[in-house]
Amino acid sequence: MTLTINTLNFSYPDNHIALKNISLQIRRGEKVALVGPNGAGKSTLLLHLNGLLMGHGEIQVAGLPINKANLPLIRAKTGLVFQNPDDQLFSPTVFEDVAFGPLHMGLPEKEVRARVQQALAQVGMSHYVNRMSYHLSVGEKKRIAIATVLSMDPEILVLDEPSAGLDPRARRNLMTLLHDLPLTMLVSTHDMAMVREIFPRMIIMDRGQIIADGATTVLMNDTALLEAHGLERP
Repeated sequence: MTLTINTLNFSYPDNHIALKNISLQIRRGEKVALVGPNGAGKSTLLLHLNGLLMGHGEIQVAGLPINKANLPLIRAKTGLVFQNPDDQLFSPTVFEDVAFGPLHMGLPEKEVRARVQQALAQVGMSHYVNRMSYHLSVGEKKRIAIATVLSMDPEILVLDEPSAGLDPRARRNLMTLLHDLPLTMLVSTHDMAMVREIFPRMIIMDRGQIIADGATTVLMNDTALLEAHGLERP
């Protein structure tokens, strides 16, 4: 299994219970959508996958348990892409942003450059290598943000609301990218049309719990289930 979660629970300091007995498994190569209303716990769950939050329970990425000792390895294996790309891009140039992770892995310069070139090629942004990140459009920034984690050669790509704020062309380009990337994925989104098109498996969360986990084609046809949890069939 690429990702295994067993009975994960988490409460914020104000005692708000955000996750209740979350258990799931994602196999290598699966593309899984995580859906549910605002406040369902989706983002909280994603932040556990590279140790930004630490609840009670067991999480393993590629067989490696998430704990403080393993965090450097875990953060290389879990490619977490935030909803706002400006939270991820902070270097003067695209090259420096994408090279940041491999450099901090202690890789030699030749390997770093090779990883940057490969990651940018995967997102169709090779010609942006010397551009300034803050001059790019939101859609371009999102692609570069994805490249920053691809350069770490992750076991799983984890994205939080990747299509938020995109115009129709940028959204379509992103959907094509996610469809074509040969990686295990867990993607939190409100974009149900994207879920139907790209993700064979769908997990519905609400009030910190997993409500349903199954084939997208089946769950999408359960209108009562969707409506009960703040979702609409596209």
